[in-house]
This record gives sequence, C-alpha cells and structure tokens, in this order.
Amino acid sequence: MGKLAVRALCAVLGVVFAGTLFVQAGLVWTLVSGNDPEDGSVPLTPLRIVTILGMVSVQVAVVCVWRLVTMVRRGTVFSHDAFRYVDIVIGAIVSAALVWFTVTGINAPGQRDDPGVTVIMAGIGVAILGVALIVLVLRMLLAQAVARDVEAAQMQAELNEVI
Repeated sequence: MGKLAVRALCAVLGVVFAGTLFVQAGLVWTLVSGNDPEDGSVPLTPLRIVTILGMVSVQVAVVCVWRLVTMVRRGTVFSHDAFRYVDIVIGAIVSAALVWFTVTGINAPGQRDDPGVTVIMAGIGVAILGVALIVLVLRMLLAQAVARDVEAAQMQAELNEVI
C-alpha cells in the first residue's frame, strides 16, 4: 500500500470517527436534556438509542481498520495478530446489520400504507450482511497468505541450514 493511500485512508477514518462522535454527542445531549421535539408520529427516542449503538459499531470497525492499516504500514499484517482485528470488524459489521434491522422494525409500523419502504430497508440490512461475508472471504485470503508466509519462512530456514 502506498504512503498516499495509507494517509488518505487514515484521514477518512479520522473524519468518520470524529463524525460518529459528533452525532453520538448530539443524540446523547438530546436524550439527556429532554429537549426532544417528538410529536408522537415517529418513535424518535428508540431510534436515537439504536443510532447511538450503531455509531458504536462503526467506531469499533474504524479503530480495527486503523490498526490493520498500521500493521500494513509496518509490514506485519501477514501475521496471526491481524485475525483478531478482522474478526472484530466482521462482528461490528454484523452488529451494524442487526442495528439496521432494528431500525427497520421500529420504522415498519409507520409504513403500513407503503410497505415497499420496509422491504427496501430490509434489503439494505441484507446488503450490510453481504459486506460482512465479503470481509469473511478476505479473512480466508489473509489466512492463506499467512500460511504461505509461514511455509516460506520454514523453507528459507531449511535452505539456510543446507547452505
């Protein structure tokens, strides 16, 4: 990974993390202060709580991706330590999908006249789960690369003994 790509990714991750903190702070302030302009048509308080939880899953994923980028920069990503971060990212994506399905469930009663919105929202949740599956496939590729790296190190050690 080039230095420019690493810096750009770190900048994007920093902006996403700061943005999620800003949104969380605003939502928590609204919940704590009681300054909620809820008119009763939409259950805003449950949506706000679920959104705060969703932001936590995004933050967890951002921190783990940041750690993986750091490992790439140091050249240590092809190690068993990387699996922990990839597994946490997969868990964060799955939890984000569950949060989205919760939002869909909260929103569904208000969509009785137009159930297509609920179907579209459920489809987005399935797409989020698809991203988790893509990361799982990438984890399997990482496992193959780590195994090949270990095998290459063993062969190099054997070659050094022969020489």
